[in-house]
Amino acid sequence: MKPPIPTRGAPDNPVNRFEAIEVEPDPDWYEEDERPPQTQFIRDHAQTIISYNDSPDLNFRASVNPYRGCEHGCVYCYARPTHEYAGMSAGLDFETRILVKQDAHELLRKELSARKWTPQLIALSGATDCYQPVERKLRITRRCLEVLAEARNPVANVTKNALVTRDLDLLTKLHKHHAAAVFVSLTTLDTDLRKILEPRTSPPAARLRAIQQLSQAGIPTGVMLAPAIPALNEPEIPALLDAASKAGARHAALIPLRLPYGVAPMFEQWLETHFPLRKEKILNRIRNMRGGRLNDAEFGDRFKGNGVQADQMRKMFEVACRKNGINREELNLSTDAFRRPEKDQLTLF
Repeated sequence: MKPPIPTRGAPDNPVNRFEAIEVEPDPDWYEEDERPPQTQFIRDHAQTIISYNDSPDLNFRASVNPYRGCEHGCVYCYARPTHEYAGMSAGLDFETRILVKQDAHELLRKELSARKWTPQLIALSGATDCYQPVERKLRITRRCLEVLAEARNPVANVTKNALVTRDLDLLTKLHKHHAAAVFVSLTTLDTDLRKILEPRTSPPAARLRAIQQLSQAGIPTGVMLAPAIPALNEPEIPALLDAASKAGARHAALIPLRLPYGVAPMFEQWLETHFPLRKEKILNRIRNMRGGRLNDAEFGDRFKGNGVQADQMRKMFEVACRKNGINREELNLSTDAFRRPEKDQLTLF
């Protein structure tokens, strides 16, 4: 078994499920490069930026993803298989070869200006994290938020990165029109677990500070307990909600672990490396929630799970929410103040 790569989630590059040929080097003559893989940023020449879904499991239809792939390196990430559509692997490629939509804000302005655009909630982002590390430099997400603030179009951010507080000024502008919300993904309070589960994300304390800053600024703020992994971070659910509530979170959502396509064997390998004695217990409990399998893609079940294990997890979550005053009110964002942005933004010389 290959040793873990420091600050990376995947140990290697499993074969792309769409490829008919798999190249496996001969260890007798091939010497693998021992240098840690460096992140590459590749320009994505996207023609559109707003993606649409018709999933009954989601509370939004439209989403914007400034990046494809994610340097955060979360081993469990359900978005990993999307990299295979770009001819790459769901493993190390997903976290080291990042497709960057440099023109995202211009495409967003164009699409929001079009007469066919119906004002509605936009999720930023629906797949990979819009505040992954390179955002600090590239500021693509911030430029998209500038367009959304100009248009007063409602947006909900989901992120694991405390960098979201950089954009408090824009979120505050949107909140004046009831058009902004932020959900911070909070999966563990254990800093050691975070380092191997979500290698390049913000530490738990930084995420809690971000929740505090957002809530103190009046932004509707919540936490995503996603994924909840049985026998790993699941026991932390009450403590996570208690900490989030004390930081100011008033909304929360729970999603049990999902392991689509090649993510399942990758997660199994990760368990064998880091938690060999608990591996079978964790996998068996996942199967208990997923109809005997490691993944269930059926609408209605994929975000909730089913069976005794899923019911117990959900009840623990609901009790902790009630105890901490979370989810007492519905979160409703408004499109009432929407205005179409100028198609070509004026430039002052």
